[in-house]
Amino acid sequence: MMNLEVITKEDLREFKNEMLSEIARLMRPGQGQSKQWLKSAEVRKLLKISPGTLQNLRINGTLRFTRIGSLLYYKQEDINKLLEGGRQ
Repeated sequence: MMNLEVITKEDLREFKNEMLSEIARLMRPGQGQSKQWLKSAEVRKLLKISPGTLQNLRINGTLRFTRIGSLLYYKQEDINKLLEGGRQ
């Protein structure tokens, strides 16, 4: 006989909130550490580039990114490599 578990909408909401909290916790910089992940606006400001240029860096593979929902995140170490003239 197969056991069934019912998952309610409230269970899914709770799971979503826990997951978002964990993602936020992981993305927060630690004390005295530099930020590991940067949002698009932070990258554009750091590199002094336009949104179109940042898009081109993503498209041609020069700059790797991670999408979470509708937001794009970039690793600080990849930005540092780009600033130092290295490519992925």
